[in-house]
Amino acid sequence: MYNVSVSPHVRDKSTSQKIMLDVAIALVPTLAFGVYHFWSDFGARPLMLVLVSIASCVAFEALFEVITKKPITVFDFSAVVTGMIIAVNLPPTATWWMPVLGSAFGIVAAKMLFGGLGQNFMNPALAGRCFLTISFTQRMTNFAVDATSSATPLAQMKGMDKLEAMDLLKLFLGEHGGCIGEVSAVAILIGAAYLLIKKVISPVIPCTYIISAVAFIAAIRIISKDEVTVNYLVAQALSGGLLVGAFFMATDYVTSPITNKGKVVFALILGLLTALFRTLGSTAEGVSYAIIIGNLLVPIIEKKTISLPFGCERVKKTKTAKEESK
Repeated sequence: MYNVSVSPHVRDKSTSQKIMLDVAIALVPTLAFGVYHFWSDFGARPLMLVLVSIASCVAFEALFEVITKKPITVFDFSAVVTGMIIAVNLPPTATWWMPVLGSAFGIVAAKMLFGGLGQNFMNPALAGRCFLTISFTQRMTNFAVDATSSATPLAQMKGMDKLEAMDLLKLFLGEHGGCIGEVSAVAILIGAAYLLIKKVISPVIPCTYIISAVAFIAAIRIISKDEVTVNYLVAQALSGGLLVGAFFMATDYVTSPITNKGKVVFALILGLLTALFRTLGSTAEGVSYAIIIGNLLVPIIEKKTISLPFGCERVKKTKTAKEESK
């Protein structure tokens, strides 16, 4: 006996709630390390920022759905993940109202107004982060500790007239300044390993993104006749938001391509944009803007890389009689 049914014929037990819960679990190590790392200088402020960010995202999504009389969807954990990613990108010096504003913009303007989860055209958390960076640039780039300047590793490399060897072990472990969830490469990789083992994400986008970003940075410096060292390139990979962006933001199901070729093209574009922003831009970082721009290009990427159904041929556009007469 055959069971005749419409597509899709292959089904999976995964749900949006389960996937988002796995992403939230994977973000715990990097956020927990950030809270621990900055506790001696800022006390409970980083923890407060994380909790306020999560609570704000959940509250704004629920409030919007109550006002618009739509089903409550906060139990799918997507708002929790958005809040955690916004917290990842906050400096430990941020004030409590910053994650509130970032959450409001990310959830309402970039997600709910377009139909909610699955309909947003860009990553809501990155939309919130970019909104805060543009609106409050000085506050979002302030990593001062005890009233003294504490430059991030990326800022240090940006200001070097001549390359100096960076302490890669400290970069890997997270013994430096930066945003709450970006300081420890090992904590980020632990979360990434969890997602890969659970098959929540594919390694195609993050690996292609990281490798291409480093390769493009090297190429740009060589073309500009600047010094390039292995130590510098590894430090670029371990610093800033590249790792967390590659594994937790660029792999967002809604705002990344579904085709295999599209994933590679998408990641290469992110790598090129990140390299351009980091080497030629006015700021040291560029991951958030690179991913946002990449999100906007996803429809075009998918249109150009989608596979034809079995047995179909691509139809070439022919000129009409009116066009030929011209």
